[in-house]
Amino acid sequence: MKVYTDLSKLDEFRNAVITIGSFDGVHAGHQKILERVRQLAKEVDGESVLVTFHPHPRLVVNPDDKSLRLLTTVHEKVELVNRYGIDHLVFVPFTKGFSQQPPEDYIKNFLVRYFKPARIVIGYDHKFGKHRMGNIELLKQYHKELGYEVEEIPKQEVDHIAVSSTKVRKALLQGEIIPATELLNHYFSLAGEVVRGQAIGKEIGFPTANLDMKDKHKLIPGDGIYAVYVHYDGHRYDGMLYLGKRPTLDNHDNYVCEVNIFDFDKDIYGQKLKIDFVRRIRNDEKFPGLDALKQQLIRDKANALAVLGETSKTETETLQTKGLPKVAVVILNYNGRDYLKEFLPYVLFSSYGNLDIYVADNASIDGSSTFIENNFPQVKLIQFKENHGFAKGYNEALKKVHADYLVLLNSDVEPEKGWIEPIIELMERDKTVGACQPKILTYAKKNYFEYAGGAGGWMDKWGYPFCRGRIFDTTEQDRGQYDNSDEVFWASGAALFVRKELFRILGGFDERYFAHMEEIDFCWRLKRAGYKVMVKPKSVVYHVGGATLNATNPHKTFLNFRNSLITLLKNERKGKLIWLLPLRLVLDGVAGIRFLMQGKIGHVQAIVQAHWDFFSLRSAIRKQRYEEQEAIEKISIGSYNRKGIYKKSIIWQYFIRRRKFFKDLGWN
Repeated sequence: MKVYTDLSKLDEFRNAVITIGSFDGVHAGHQKILERVRQLAKEVDGESVLVTFHPHPRLVVNPDDKSLRLLTTVHEKVELVNRYGIDHLVFVPFTKGFSQQPPEDYIKNFLVRYFKPARIVIGYDHKFGKHRMGNIELLKQYHKELGYEVEEIPKQEVDHIAVSSTKVRKALLQGEIIPATELLNHYFSLAGEVVRGQAIGKEIGFPTANLDMKDKHKLIPGDGIYAVYVHYDGHRYDGMLYLGKRPTLDNHDNYVCEVNIFDFDKDIYGQKLKIDFVRRIRNDEKFPGLDALKQQLIRDKANALAVLGETSKTETETLQTKGLPKVAVVILNYNGRDYLKEFLPYVLFSSYGNLDIYVADNASIDGSSTFIENNFPQVKLIQFKENHGFAKGYNEALKKVHADYLVLLNSDVEPEKGWIEPIIELMERDKTVGACQPKILTYAKKNYFEYAGGAGGWMDKWGYPFCRGRIFDTTEQDRGQYDNSDEVFWASGAALFVRKELFRILGGFDERYFAHMEEIDFCWRLKRAGYKVMVKPKSVVYHVGGATLNATNPHKTFLNFRNSLITLLKNERKGKLIWLLPLRLVLDGVAGIRFLMQGKIGHVQAIVQAHWDFFSLRSAIRKQRYEEQEAIEKISIGSYNRKGIYKKSIIWQYFIRRRKFFKDLGWN
């Protein structure tokens, strides 16, 4: 991260995504803003910029107000902002003149002149300019003229308490370290130089380092004894710290900050220490004498060690998840209350450390949303006012989800506990993997592959999809024959892992599909950009299947036949389409005759309607093909990846050669 203190020496920022504010404490609300800035910068191939002020605006605007106490010094703010991955931190010298700028001048002559922002992200109720008259509405008023977009981050809450620097300060002044830490999402710290004291602590067996803190505006927590971590020379030590006027000692009423570092005997006079506050052990008290004080300090040390031991254990568990990419499992639901009741607990049993779980409800009328709210408060609920179908439903839901990886999971799926880790490990190791699926077995017969995905999807030379473990209506028993991780052509939408950024840039699913084959179309676009689509059979889920439309429903036949033709026209090479589309229409006619002979008149009508719909959409589909090609070129990492295409006809192999199993197909 680059740090600037002079506006005349700023770099030329590329597609700057900026946020502005004092950011005192860099608390949990600030961190949400920084996370969004970093994400937007990534989306626009730009740089993230935090613009803050020094000195704090209140110290300039109200110089006679001596009440302000800051949570962070300049050095601490730099350290914290750097921790959250921002590219540039700019300290703007805050003066009386700067504060008197009209809001319009602030936008034009400050923000746009110096930063030329592509995006401006501000926190809830952000105000600026003279008398703080500027707000988000004014920023939006100028956005077209000045060429930026504006986004406001809503008020952040921790345990339903709105996060603010003021609330953190209040908690710390009262010695309430745990609530303050939760609001900050990191330890509150003090730093100072070790100076000589009266050595009274050493006389009673508790030698202390006395700290001299130079910054007169830095907040000091309420008086008392605290369990703390002490940072010195690159190491962290356990300790307990005292803040107060030492009422037990006669003629010693000066305020001190002194720390007893456990198991430590180095000479550190003149050295700098950093103190992290973990918990207050007790309030400041007056004791009858030094012996009584010593006995209390023995108890204090035991309590501090117990607190720090438990904290270290929690930190170790947290560190196991730190650095893990964020994964969001998103379940699209329509009237699936019974499925959610049965299968959502298994999703919640997932062992992955950095996981959010969402249910996106497509305007269900079976009480699904109320059921989620009452029984699974840890699940994040997205509610729609109408049923958008599978494709649009996921597109709309995933716009509201912030994660590195998305897992699109059907509501009728039971995952095994460790189902996420193998796939994320694979995709983290190989950045050319754009999408992946687990091994999908049928819920009713758990040793058989399931229709919707099996052990990974393939495509034959005529554009017919099939799977390892399932060809047309024949599913194989799982005997471990497809347990190798392998590259395939498409991954099932029943349990689809995909990189969020790729899903966004490619425009997500084609909403025309409504349901069925939209995941094949999406994976085909990934393949055209050179990405791999994989199956990781070490990850296992069990799928009921048919929860949306079962195979006997003519509407499913309509969607399958129509969407298959749309997929070809959008993705197949133009030269091949000249002969392939007429052939497919003939083969669809053969399928219609087969349905007719079976007495399935509704399915025959569905095929006719599918063809009629396809022909009416041809011009729009061709136009869409060109638009999607532009998106594909943005993410392209190589030439068209054809791995997973079977170079023969699956129809010939299955119906004429009677080869029902994937492993028996002729590959030469």
